[in-house]
Amino acid sequence: MTLKSALQDLRETTLSAVAGLLAKLAYLGSLRRRDGGYRHWGLALVYGEDSSDRALKAAHTEVLSRVLRTPISELEEDLHESSQAGQETAGTYVAGMQEQFNQLLPSPQDAVAARHLNSVLVALSTLEKNRKPATPSVS
Repeated sequence: MTLKSALQDLRETTLSAVAGLLAKLAYLGSLRRRDGGYRHWGLALVYGEDSSDRALKAAHTEVLSRVLRTPISELEEDLHESSQAGQETAGTYVAGMQEQFNQLLPSPQDAVAARHLNSVLVALSTLEKNRKPATPSVS
């Protein structure tokens, strides 16, 4: 028997190993099933399907809320951290998030969060597209 709740275990073990807030959001979104539930075999094995599902939805909601409260300048830095972990460019990473947009939302019925997240991803994508490459100095 474990002394941790499923949510506490998820935060302290699984999510702490994922680098970057955006990567955490993408990871949690990847665990969503078509029916809106979640699948994580390790949590389900230890805590049961229902507890695992509730913990994953709660964590997903928490991470989305953190993303939506984070200044865009910090999210731009986070995007680079998140993309490096997956060995992708930041532009490719944010494009992948946009493609998986519906999975990134713990509750697709939350139109306000959906619009806000969409604006964040569009802003990050635009910033990446307009990023000028570093110019070597002439000495």
